[in-house]
Amino acid sequence: MFIYTNQLQIIMKNKELLVQDIGLKPYKEAFVIQTGLFDQLKQIKIDNKHRDDPKPTANYLLFTEHPHVYTLGKSGKENHLLIGPDERKKYQVDFIKTNRGGDITYHGPGQIVGYPIIDLDNFDLDILAYMRLLETVIIDVLSEYGIKGERSEGETGVWLDADQATARKICAMGVKTSRWITMHGFALNVDVDLSYFKHIIPCGIRQKGVTSMQKELGYIPDKNRLKQTIVDKFAKHFGAKIKKSPIVK
Repeated sequence: MFIYTNQLQIIMKNKELLVQDIGLKPYKEAFVIQTGLFDQLKQIKIDNKHRDDPKPTANYLLFTEHPHVYTLGKSGKENHLLIGPDERKKYQVDFIKTNRGGDITYHGPGQIVGYPIIDLDNFDLDILAYMRLLETVIIDVLSEYGIKGERSEGETGVWLDADQATARKICAMGVKTSRWITMHGFALNVDVDLSYFKHIIPCGIRQKGVTSMQKELGYIPDKNRLKQTIVDKFAKHFGAKIKKSPIVK
């Protein structure tokens, strides 16, 4: 597969996906790692406009877990955070404004956070198709555990009982793109402490709840197996080739 640029250059599309589990990382540290890869890929695309031998871009999927933190997207409303600095100190939770899309959400122990840093040109995707495909990956993963994930019209992420009064979100999503390079991604609630969501209006949506795999299943699924299932479904739906996957121990 090839990419044809305005200069009639031909760039081989790279569908290899390098998967890395960076473990428990404070949000700001993970952000620095993401940004480094994101900027690197952007620079390759900028430089390719002036190269006779354009370079292919790489694709990454980082898994991480964050200590307690509320993050607010660039289009979010700060009044969707319902507690002040003193209460945040009591609950040992940070508040960080970030550059992804979307509103406020919570990250904490018991979530699997995935950050795909990929070149959408490598997969023939625009941003809307990319978001829908990310949702498909998580829906397919949940189905392996007997959980029926769904989309909610006009709302990003993966939900249960999306069109009912019992609607609840199980996976939040938010991304940033530049030159078709992505960063940020998804946060799947596995056995997260759901009480932290009571101090925000999650994703700015008042009328719907939040849930976790543990709450729905009655047990905590093995996280290494769960991460490997995400990798497998990502490879399936994106047509990606896994280059390295240090997930299964």
